[in-house]
This record gives sequence, C-alpha cells and structure tokens, in this order.
Amino acid sequence: MKRVSLLLIVIVAASILAGCAAAVVGGAVGGGSGAFLYIQGELKTDYLYSFDKAWRACEKTVAYMNATDVFPEKEISKGTIEAIIDGEKVRFVVEYKTKDLTTISIRVGIIGNKSASQRLHDKVAAYLVE
Repeated sequence: MKRVSLLLIVIVAASILAGCAAAVVGGAVGGGSGAFLYIQGELKTDYLYSFDKAWRACEKTVAYMNATDVFPEKEISKGTIEAIIDGEKVRFVVEYKTKDLTTISIRVGIIGNKSASQRLHDKVAAYLVE
C-alpha cells in the first residue's frame, strides 16, 4: 500500500513540475463543450455553433468591452480579432471545425491571463445564446 501511495505522489509531483498543460473543466453556457484547455497562455474551447455565429459573438464581446485598436481579420474558415481591452492586448481566434462546431481561443496579455480569458469566454457564450 505504501508503494502505491508513494508512486501516486511521485507521478503527481512529476506532472506538476513538468509544467503540463492544464485542462480546466468549466461550464460553458450556451452550447460550449464544457471543457476548456489553457495552454501557452490561450484559453480555448469548442462551441456548438456555426463559425459565423461564433464570429459575431466575438465581435459583440469586443464591442461590449469598449475595445480600442480593433483589427479583425476574417477568412473562410478562420478569423482573428486583435484589440486592446482595459489596457491589455487581447486576441480572439475563431476556427471552423464543422457546420455547427467552432473553436474559440482567447489570449489576454503577452503571456496570457486565464481568469481574464475566462471572463471573455463567458461573455461570448452569453452572446451565443441570444
């Protein structure tokens, strides 16, 4: 029994020290997958909405947050919105997966801010259900 406990402690410690990407499980309102992945400063999740609807929700979020220096760049299956919100550089990346599945990743700041990214995801999710 002691060996099993020791082995578990070693595995957990190694995972923490290795800097593994954190998978954060959250409750995305309005058709999100519910699973958020925070990796390299970006918080991303899948939404059960079309690319165009997800894009509009991101645009509304940027407008609601009174963003400045807004630079949207939209292509057929991928779009990026870069802006300044509350003095921080913010980047939304919207990617088409299937007809009704879109991935949105959000980075706040140079190295990323998970809680600020989560607040923006919450706002996007609220606009998706409108």
